[in-house]
Amino acid sequence: MVSLICTLHDHRDDVNWCVFSASLLATCSADKTIRVYSTRDFSELPFSPLSGHGYVVHCCSFSPCGQYLASCSTDATTVIWLMDSGEIEAVLEHPGRSPVRVCAFSPDSVHLVSGASDGTLALWDFTTRSLLRTGGVTDSTLVACSFSPCGQLFVSGSTYGDLRVWNLELRQLHAEKNAHDLGVTCCQFAPQMQKGSGGNVTEFRLASCGQDSLLKIWSISHMPSTGCKMQLLRTLTGQTAPVLSCCFSADGQMLVSGSVDKSITVYEASQGTLLYTLSQHERYVTACAFSPTAPLIATGSMDKSVNVWRVEDGCSTLGEEEASSAGRREAGEKMAGHSRLMASDWLEDDVSSWLREEGLDVLVDVFKANNIDGLELLALNKDILVTDLKIESVGLRGKLIRKIEELKMESMCTGVPDEYLCPITHELMRDPVIAADGYSYECEAIQSWIRTKNRSSPMTNLPLQTTLLTPNHTLKMAISRWKTSH
Repeated sequence: MVSLICTLHDHRDDVNWCVFSASLLATCSADKTIRVYSTRDFSELPFSPLSGHGYVVHCCSFSPCGQYLASCSTDATTVIWLMDSGEIEAVLEHPGRSPVRVCAFSPDSVHLVSGASDGTLALWDFTTRSLLRTGGVTDSTLVACSFSPCGQLFVSGSTYGDLRVWNLELRQLHAEKNAHDLGVTCCQFAPQMQKGSGGNVTEFRLASCGQDSLLKIWSISHMPSTGCKMQLLRTLTGQTAPVLSCCFSADGQMLVSGSVDKSITVYEASQGTLLYTLSQHERYVTACAFSPTAPLIATGSMDKSVNVWRVEDGCSTLGEEEASSAGRREAGEKMAGHSRLMASDWLEDDVSSWLREEGLDVLVDVFKANNIDGLELLALNKDILVTDLKIESVGLRGKLIRKIEELKMESMCTGVPDEYLCPITHELMRDPVIAADGYSYECEAIQSWIRTKNRSSPMTNLPLQTTLLTPNHTLKMAISRWKTSH
């Protein structure tokens, strides 16, 4: 049995990745932030959210000890965060300044690998925070990476559809071409390894998923003298659309995946038996992760939410206190302020907290006396403020109305058509322009990109033939009409 124990609503854009340490859950998003929660009750840590990236955060990874968190972004950096304070410990700039799509620690914390949109791999010495060597592939974007349990190998996956095995010298040991038609989206090693019958062969299992709507389990045999062999063990077809993420449980016995069809599937890994299909997210499921220390699964989605699930198949369960806290969270008890909820779901206390944050403390007593909750807050207008709430100050009314309009804009972003969002900032465009690659961007964002990214296209990573930007009046009018109707 798998049961939903809580839902986190803190991100303001697509959730791109989620990962557990022994005691924490980290999530990252197109809203440029990373959020960190305690797995004890899934309350957000005091230093969260982490805001150090300038653009979309694609991936995050805990060091095995849990002391550090690495996150990578379209801003071409991998940032190292201290998990006791939330401070930035190091910023690793990717060679070539290409957007970094994936990062992963080795099991011994000695190495960190990052993969970028231009196909380059960067292998870092994490003990010194220095670049060891670079390598990679051409004409493809690296979107997946995972270290083997021994830490001497790692596998990369690309939008071209191939899986490649590398050693720490960045020498390619094996290339599985067309592993997934139309592109790989994620890959992960099972935590266990075993010695082959000859004693000099080490065998691993790898899960991969892709745009072909398939989840695959592979056997990788590593022989120091002759290299690697890769063999397909199972092809799992439990989902009907591209599979975007996959993850083994800590004991290697289960495998979870998330899909464009909005579903989450849980399999018994050795035989590939489908155990559960979960349907709770409203949009694509982009991320999934097993906890290494508890029977928990986290899933992230383009609906901006993160769901936490408990697996109750005879394995150890949460303690009574943790289960109680998570249950209260699912029931709607406010855990760490109004920011967990959409404004329309706010209680009166949430509205009071929001007023204080916005410097409108003088209105707290008035709103409490009139029992203003989230829905009523969003319905307020000038006439109600004057007639019913007796707010006489013109300046105070004006500030309140502006803040309410900002809340409405945040609330409506869930339904923003993708073509109205800037590919760089993932925000609603105000001044769209067309670049030489044929794509439309927010003017200020693409100008900044061109200044810092050597005139490469954010979408194709190919050189821009010209930096000329043409105003997209048609798109601007369409966005204006959409805003008026919403």
